[in-house]
Amino acid sequence: MPRRLFKRYMPDPTSIREHKSLRFLGTLLHDPNLWHLNRHSVARAMAVGLFAAFLPIPLQMLVAAALAIMVRGNIPIAVSLVWLTNPITMPVVFFCTYQTGAWLMDIPARHLPHELTWEWIRGELSTMWQPFLLGSVLTGLVLGALGYCLTMVYWRWWVARQWRRRKKNRM
Repeated sequence: MPRRLFKRYMPDPTSIREHKSLRFLGTLLHDPNLWHLNRHSVARAMAVGLFAAFLPIPLQMLVAAALAIMVRGNIPIAVSLVWLTNPITMPVVFFCTYQTGAWLMDIPARHLPHELTWEWIRGELSTMWQPFLLGSVLTGLVLGALGYCLTMVYWRWWVARQWRRRKKNRM
């Protein structure tokens, strides 16, 4: 795995543990899996980060960090994956999750008007929130599980490939 690249951009765990505003967490941040790059912690971080990225709530990074601590996943990876839904991609992603929720609930999906106004949003929000929330949570769960499985499979493939190369070079 490209560990050097990840390690170059990852924050120092000691400085985070000793940060004044994080002292209330006590020894929760002392688990090595929260900072090391191994197959299980990275796969868990992928699952948690992708799930939190699709939640339509503010402070997604805090949710991703809390979930990463709970499942013992890599915190920096989980938090950075939340930025998949940034202000540029968010409208498209949330429209797709709404469409997914409407399809699952078997209700006709609303279409965007030619002019998007606050009055239209307030009027339609009462009927759109349920399919939107269902689609967001379900998409997050599916993509989180897919991210976990693909990370585990890719990591094993990468290690096996490296072992074959080493074996070939010894001969």
